[in-house]
This record gives sequence, C-alpha cells and structure tokens, in this order.
Amino acid sequence: MLKILITIASISAAFSATIQAADVKAGKELVNNNCTCCHGSEIYTRKDRMVTTLPGLHKQVRRCEQMLGLTWFDEDVDNASAHLNEQFYKLK
Repeated sequence: MLKILITIASISAAFSATIQAADVKAGKELVNNNCTCCHGSEIYTRKDRMVTTLPGLHKQVRRCEQMLGLTWFDEDVDNASAHLNEQFYKLK
C-alpha cells in the first residue's frame, strides 16, 4: 500500500513540475486557437466540471487534442494544460 501511495505522489509531483515549467503564454495561444473557438471557456468554469487533478487536466487536454485530430507535441499539451490551470482550474 505504501508503494502505491509513493508511486501516486511521484506521478502527481512529476505532472505538477511539468505543468509549472510550461510556457503559459504559448498554451494560451493554443487554447484560444483550437479549443475556445469551438466551446468557449464556460466548460472550464462550470460547477460540475470533471477535471479535479493536474494529471486529469493533462489527460483531458491530450484527449481533446486527439479527438480534434491535432498533432501537438508533448510540450504543446503541457503548455495548454498550464494555461488552463493558471487561468481556470487553479489545481496544485
């Protein structure tokens, strides 16, 4: 059980460090050009939003990128996730 908790904590810390080191300005441009032009920003501010963790936010950005047929680099997903977290989610 302790190994599982340590693994989860390590993964969460890795996602947190990646998102914090990302280029928020570049992420904002990606989100504005590819995401909010379709569904607006209200999806990020609704009370029943599904994203509640940084790894969950990263997964959701990747899922959306794939559904839209975009070809983002991992860095782009990190940047978009960082922008969304800074602007809307405020996850730690």
